[in-house]
Parts: sequence; structure tokens; C-alpha cells
Amino acid sequence: MTPERKEKLTQVLTARQPDLTVVLENVFDPHNISAVMRTCDAVGVQEIYILNNRIPRHKKWGARSSSSAAKWLTVFQYEDVNECLQELRKKYKRIYTTHLSSDAAGLHQLNLTEPVALVFGNEHSGVSEEIRALADGNFIIPQVGIIRSLNISVACAVNLYEAFRQKSIAGHYQRNDLDHPMKQGVMQHWELNPEQD
Repeated sequence: MTPERKEKLTQVLTARQPDLTVVLENVFDPHNISAVMRTCDAVGVQEIYILNNRIPRHKKWGARSSSSAAKWLTVFQYEDVNECLQELRKKYKRIYTTHLSSDAAGLHQLNLTEPVALVFGNEHSGVSEEIRALADGNFIIPQVGIIRSLNISVACAVNLYEAFRQKSIAGHYQRNDLDHPMKQGVMQHWELNPEQD
């Protein structure tokens, strides 16, 4: 690996956010997943969780949608809800689901500077009751149109850029935390796989 390449990867890794993740529950379309991955890479989300307990496990993502973002992310796939949630609880203080309900908070009310996992449901039925019951709360994207839903990849992008805004103001993208275990593991992986581009 050239020094220039190492410097670029170090800059990218410095901006990675070990305290923010996305969970996609039973999302059918691999192109939606890939579009979410591209946004995750753009805002510094390293880890993404794919939970498929009601649909078959995904074998590949839509490469054209992701622009190869999946190669640079750490993707965890689960088929068991409780196992997935247990792993999330080890790393994240709050788990929020996107769900239109009377108790849902507006996106801008959330504190996205604390360790947070944001759960997005599938294209047809949204986040399951099972996951909502295990989460710390629901949130919605404020909207004033007739159609009160967005494509999952668009909704995820809106939410992640609000997190990006909050975390930028809080100085999270300037943290000197390359010694974080997650970041050390990612750098080792990138160094061992120099063919990634």
C-alpha cells in the first residue's frame, strides 16, 4: 500500500462513527440496501446490520446502487431478532425505529450524538411490532404532503444527514480515536485487502 493510499484511508477512517449504525429489517430489494450502504459510507457509518428473519438471506447487493460501498463497510447479517438486538445493545445506548405512531418523536427531536441504532423496516409493512416492542422509541421524518412515506433509501439518507449535522456540530468528525477497537479492526482489514477501490 502506497503512503498516499494509507493517508487517504486514514482520513476516511478518522471520520468513521463507531456510535451510529443502521439496521435494515427484512428489506426485500437489494438495490435499496445498496443505496443505504452508499449513504452510510458518505456520512461515516461503518457498521450496518441486515436482519432477515422473514425473508431469505441476501447473497449480494445491487452493485450499481452502492458504487461498491459494501466493500468498505462492515456488514452484519442476522436471522434472529433477539440475537441481533443483543449485539446492538452491547454498542448502542438507544435503538429507535421509524414508525408512524402517536408516540413517535420528530426526527429533529432525537439526540443523534449519543450511541444510536436507527431501524428501518421493509418496503411494505415497515418495522415489525416485535422490533418496535424491543426498541427505545419511534421517530418520524416531518412531512407535510399527502403521501406520508418515503422510499427506504431516501428516508435513511434524510435521517443519516440529520445525524451528520448533529455530530458535526458536536465535533464527532474531528475526534482523535483511531485507537478505537472498531477502527483498528477496519484498518487491518483494509490493509489486508488492498485490491479494494
